Amino acid sequence: MLNEEQLLGNGNGVVDCSRCGEKVSAPCFSCVECCGFYLHKTCAEAPLELNHPFHRHHPLVLLQNPPSSYTRCVCDLCDETCEKFIYHCSCGLYFHIKCALLTFNIAESNLKELEHVALEDPSFSSKNDGGNLGECFGCWEPLAMYTYFSLDCGFNLHKRCAELPLKMDLLCHRKHPLVLQFNSERLACKVCQVTQQRGFVYGCSPCELAIHIECASPLPVIKDKSHQHPFTLFWRQIPFICDACGTEGHHVAYTCGTCSIMVHKKCISLPRIIEHAFHVHRVFHTYFIRKEYFESLNCIWCHEVVHTEHGSYFCADCSVILHVDCALKEEQLYCIVSQENEADKSLDIPVNSITEHGDKCCDGCLLLISAKFYHCSRCDFFLHKSCAELPKMKLFSKHACGETEFYSGLKPLILTSACMFKCGLCMYLSNGFSYKCNECGSPICLRCFALSLQDVVKIPWHKHPLLLYYNYQGQCSACGKDVVCPFRCKDCNIHLCPWCVLRPIRVRHKCDKHLLALTYDKINDYAKYHYCDICEKERDPKNWFYYCETCDTSAHVDCVLGEYPLIKLGSIYNEGEHPHPLTFVKKFPYYPECIECGERCEDLSLECAEPGCNYIAHWKCRKSAML
Repeated sequence: MLNEEQLLGNGNGVVDCSRCGEKVSAPCFSCVECCGFYLHKTCAEAPLELNHPFHRHHPLVLLQNPPSSYTRCVCDLCDETCEKFIYHCSCGLYFHIKCALLTFNIAESNLKELEHVALEDPSFSSKNDGGNLGECFGCWEPLAMYTYFSLDCGFNLHKRCAELPLKMDLLCHRKHPLVLQFNSERLACKVCQVTQQRGFVYGCSPCELAIHIECASPLPVIKDKSHQHPFTLFWRQIPFICDACGTEGHHVAYTCGTCSIMVHKKCISLPRIIEHAFHVHRVFHTYFIRKEYFESLNCIWCHEVVHTEHGSYFCADCSVILHVDCALKEEQLYCIVSQENEADKSLDIPVNSITEHGDKCCDGCLLLISAKFYHCSRCDFFLHKSCAELPKMKLFSKHACGETEFYSGLKPLILTSACMFKCGLCMYLSNGFSYKCNECGSPICLRCFALSLQDVVKIPWHKHPLLLYYNYQGQCSACGKDVVCPFRCKDCNIHLCPWCVLRPIRVRHKCDKHLLALTYDKINDYAKYHYCDICEKERDPKNWFYYCETCDTSAHVDCVLGEYPLIKLGSIYNEGEHPHPLTFVKKFPYYPECIECGERCEDLSLECAEPGCNYIAHWKCRKSAML
């Protein structure tokens, strides 16, 4: 039996309501046996069934606990977890008691609960906090867009959403009036095509149609900093194609008469420039592009053709293009470039095609040096111009820290040098430059890092660019191994794994006095020519190999590159316990004995150049001695 109390006697005058779980003070209802059972007056008087005007199909039934089949029950108004008594409908709706009763009173135009609640103007509110107030529980638009009730009332609610008309006639649906209701069928909005999970919509049950509150009452004119002219509302009876994104729109369009464009409301504020995880440079939004500017009009995300008469994101440096929806599909894969940083080219990583210059290697990427480079004459240090201009920090998404999954958001990677490391992608040991994760310390070599930012690559002997396919499995055309996410030319049926794309075009090896070129053509069809001149074993003529046309030398790719292709010979190694700096060497044709194991040093070794110190050891032996 419950007794109505005017004052609680538990010491502090505040207890938890046994139905809604929130704090309650007098007046309230409590158990006459003093067992600690208390109820708000509204919770005690809540009906067991509620015939809600916003859900006319079935009554909402009061349950003591959420259904056991649900691991987490969420209120369809405020989006918070329901843990105690709830109102429930078999349609899949759940509400806190207070949320169900508040919306019932709104539907009945009974706003006594809100009569004494202060109104906040978002322009002057001291609680505005830069506009980060959350969303209105009614329309789920930002609370700071319109005048709202003080947050002290326990609800995020615009004043206008508490006063919405129960019925509305719209030009876009003349068959029936639209009724204010919960979106129990989870229908996509007929105007913006977005499905709103919580709050109110205007709907027509016979036609299975829903329209968001904001879409039902669009602003007549919208100005945005991304466009120099205002956009004007234009109601349409038939669908249209948005000039900003190239997809279909319905009923509500906005036009710029000066530029002769028609767009979705959401596309008015598209970011002008973004930095995307799948491309090395920033990409720019444009409404129209001339086709002749691009070698391929395939989107680098979905690989379907981009229609350039409508909007897209593009990179003029690389002839790369994306559909707008593809570029903005995953929020964690891109960041918006602010207006003050639009002219800052340091945000890009320059990745230039490399033309070899002698047999010198870049100390950054460890590829043969190109025509544009920097050189220190004192220590024989070389850097490609592009490697020298790399940014010290770069945001990166394709990296997992510990057990975190890939694409978990943009992470800062820091450019480092002068240390040995094992690349976290290709797993090669290297003493070149790397980008190191600022959180877990995992390094990535420059070649893997640059490739992972590219979605289109070009190889010298193929006329078409190769696009990265994320959901494709096949066999690499270069090495014959199975590959997931290859670079692919769908016109020529060529698939390359990332490791074969990274193979250097020209390399030097002791088996030949000339540079060896990476080759894919069959040089000779006779079977006796299909042998490697290094290991003297048979090689598969379908796979790529290194070749010297002058000497007719051919060899397996792995035999030429060896186990340590990313360690620069002649570079200094200062780690370990040896008193002098050591130099990476490969002795040929003279093979001295290893200090550690006594075998001949035919592979990568460390040699002391200090006069009088005859130390030399295999790198493997030196490495194992350090462990």
